[in-house]
Amino acid sequence: MHVNQYAYFALFSRSTSAAEMAAILGVEPDETDVRGSRWIEPNVIPARHCWRIVCREPGLCVDDQVARIIERLVPHTAAIAALANRLDTEGEGSGAVLEVVRYFNGQEAEQRDRSDTAGETPNLFGWHLDREVLDFLQATGAVLDVDEYDMTPDHAEDWCGGEPPGEA
Repeated sequence: MHVNQYAYFALFSRSTSAAEMAAILGVEPDETDVRGSRWIEPNVIPARHCWRIVCREPGLCVDDQVARIIERLVPHTAAIAALANRLDTEGEGSGAVLEVVRYFNGQEAEQRDRSDTAGETPNLFGWHLDREVLDFLQATGAVLDVDEYDMTPDHAEDWCGGEPPGEA
């Protein structure tokens, strides 16, 4: 079975824009969401602004994706922690998260993986968070959220929605 995965660290808020977050931190995000930017009808809007640092590099295990994100953010830990703490006071829908998103694909990808020679493809199935990551999450008050989706033909329609979460 083949795995497509990515990870990101995000700060999110109902009232503080991603641009304001970037200005406060002095760190430009890789991606942003602007409150109200996804849907205009029938009155559904994203409930929050979002500032993200992302690693979507294929072939890396989750450990390595998360390590690349944290490596970029550790020099800014104090500023991120202060902002995350301020965002937490805004109430539900604001705060910080380390998100891991994984899609487990069907037979076509599985056949391709079996043709790879041993040792050249990293094992993408197991992962862990090292002490540096846990310390960063603790310091920033971030939560860990892991989403995993079985995208084999029998299960790909089990989740609701037009696009897989995190892909919109």
